[in-house]
Amino acid sequence: MGELSHVDASGKARMVDVGAKPMQRRVARACGTIALGEETRALIAGNQLAKGDVLTVAQIAGVQAAKRTAELIPLCHPLVLDHVDVRLALTPAGVSVESEVRCVGRTGVEMEALTAVTIALLTVYDMCKAVDHSMQIGEIRLLAKEKHDLPAL
Repeated sequence: MGELSHVDASGKARMVDVGAKPMQRRVARACGTIALGEETRALIAGNQLAKGDVLTVAQIAGVQAAKRTAELIPLCHPLVLDHVDVRLALTPAGVSVESEVRCVGRTGVEMEALTAVTIALLTVYDMCKAVDHSMQIGEIRLLAKEKHDLPAL
């Protein structure tokens, strides 16, 4: 395991200086789940929850969250995102969420992908909490991160 990049020599938190790093195409994908009761899944499937269309609202919340990650996580760099895709699916156990975030920049977008998934799951929780007291948010994890050099001009 390497050194922590957000800690200086004296152990204090710091924002990493990425100014000298090359611009690259960055991609990250993340996923997570929330376990729901059978009745709650049926309400979501039938779009019958009082707060509205759970999967669509959670999708939009995930996209918004990815765009605002630097405001939520203190040492993240603000990035101009080229693409944010948040997909939710009703499963036999609850709801699964996957995100993909892309940009051209000097630092990766894994925090944005993870934030998108986390906020989408919290939105599902918020929208269903009146009818389901047994919900459990499951493993949220990074599936992949990539960086690719840009073509020479």
